[in-house]
This record gives sequence, C-alpha cells and structure tokens, in this order.
Amino acid sequence: MTSSPFETCVEEYDEWFEDNASAYRAEQAALETPLPPEFDPHRALEVGVGTGRFADPLGVPLGVDPAREPLERARNRGVEPVRGVAESLPVADDALELVTVVTALSFVDDVDRALVEIRRLLAPEGVLVVAILDRSSPIGRTYHRHKDESPFYADADFLTGNELRNALERAGFAIERQVQTIFEDPTALESDSADQPDVRDGHGEGLFAVVRAVPDRG
Repeated sequence: MTSSPFETCVEEYDEWFEDNASAYRAEQAALETPLPPEFDPHRALEVGVGTGRFADPLGVPLGVDPAREPLERARNRGVEPVRGVAESLPVADDALELVTVVTALSFVDDVDRALVEIRRLLAPEGVLVVAILDRSSPIGRTYHRHKDESPFYADADFLTGNELRNALERAGFAIERQVQTIFEDPTALESDSADQPDVRDGHGEGLFAVVRAVPDRG
C-alpha cells in the first residue's frame, strides 16, 4: 500500500506555509471573517486538522485526521489530536457549536456523507466554517490542470463554490456567508500583503473560498 503524502511529506507540507506567509495569512483572515465572535472552545472541532496550521490560530483545540504524522505536529501546537475520518466522527449528536473544515473535503471518500456526519454532531445553534480551493476560480483552474504534479493534490477532488453550496444544502445546512481570497498565484504574493489581506464576499474569483453554514431549521 502506498503511504499518503500527508504521512511521508509532513515537513514539506508545513514549510509551504512558512515560505508563503502572505497566502497563509490571507487564508487565516478569510477563515476568521465568518467565524463566530465567541464560541466555547470545549465544543469546537476541526475535521481534517492536519498539522494544526489553522486550528491553532483559530483557537480550535481539538482536531480529527486520519493521518498519524501530522497529528503529532498538531499536538505540538496545542491541538488535541484524534485519529478518525470525516464520514464517521467519534462525537456525540448535537455536541459541538463550531466545526471547521479547511480544504479537507477534497480528500474525503464521500463528501455528502461527511457533511451529514458533521450536521449530526452540530448543535442546533452551531456553525460550520468550510474552506475549499475553488476549482472555478482562475487560480483554481490552474491548480486543477496541474494537480498531478503535486504529491498533495494528485488525488484531490477540487470542488467549486457552487458544488460546495449544493452539497451543504443536501446535508441540511443553510448558507449564511461566502468569502474568498487569493486572487493570484499564492507563491507570488508580496510580503506586505499579509498586513491587510484581500478578503471579498462571494466566490468564483479567489482560490481560497470559505462558507459559513448553519443547520437548516426551516
């Protein structure tokens, strides 16, 4: 069996964020924009937490991921690691008020099942914040064309903003907000752009698209 690059290339994965600090900060800003201003950290979880690169600065103290090696780095960042998959999460019904998922939907076996599972564990007043690399954006189309050249993206199924929205609605969510960032090659962003990241409403233009969704009570 071939090992996942998320197990074997952890150092390379983490170094990308160090080498592209402006893109990383833009992604953080886009995630922070729709995040609830306050949430109980004991009732927050990131699904597909990886090395904890996003959970840590967002204040999400618990992370689930199927890959063992990244979870060790997440632990070192103060994120409690749990091995598991998005389609079967070890969390009780209605237990959480915040779930974040940062690009991980591109790597799950069943997007619909994963979102239904997340809907199960969110409390009625809970919030889901999901980020994708938007295949319909100009940079996203380039990423998709060249994904086989990356050990991390070769097996990824990139979503579009509309595909994500439809999947969320099928799973019983209502969309509250959509934002986007990274409108050019993330490796070419100027270092000073980290001071005021360009985060805009909508989707389809920026590579990094974020959706805030809540359980549909209608």
